[in-house]
Amino acid sequence: MSLELVIGNKNYSSWSLRGWLLVELTGAAYQETLVPLFRPDTHARLLEHSPTAKVPVLKTDDAGAIWDSLAIAEYLAERFPDVALWPRDVAARAMARSVCAEMHSGFGALRSHMPMDMQRNAPLASVTDEVNSDIQRIAAIWASCRERFGQSGPYLFGQVSIADAYFAPVASRLRSYGVQLPAEAAAYVDTIFQWPAFQRWLQAALKE
Repeated sequence: MSLELVIGNKNYSSWSLRGWLLVELTGAAYQETLVPLFRPDTHARLLEHSPTAKVPVLKTDDAGAIWDSLAIAEYLAERFPDVALWPRDVAARAMARSVCAEMHSGFGALRSHMPMDMQRNAPLASVTDEVNSDIQRIAAIWASCRERFGQSGPYLFGQVSIADAYFAPVASRLRSYGVQLPAEAAAYVDTIFQWPAFQRWLQAALKE
């Protein structure tokens, strides 16, 4: 199987981080292609890989280009069933899909006011009610996943899964902006930062 993952800057591109972690979870060999963002030729270069000119894009030899992170997650889960990218338990899997879909489509205030910047280490001067509401909801999601399905390990569903890839950029944001969190949420952020794959991405981001 031939896989090529097209991503943007590691310091800024939260969606690229999600796609990259997903591919890393499979353990499969792949080629990484980085297209620098925020440049005059960025849009044209991305159109060479994706009809939406967005990242990430997973280029495959059997399904062609896959240009949405949830579609990438589902493709990889089907192609690598032994890895259990989604939790194997039916109820856990349903909840994992629900929280990933919520992350995929929601939390606009957090995205707007706290864009991913892994090199940042400073709080905002002020935080809006909408951002606080997003943060509280995220902490509640993490607590619920951990309480119901996290007994077998430190990740949201015990063992690392697609859900952790989806919330890893959020953990990065919350630490970059110095957000004070409930103890359990803070412990989960620590778990993400101790994840070896996340650490490899972080170290590359800090060098950009």
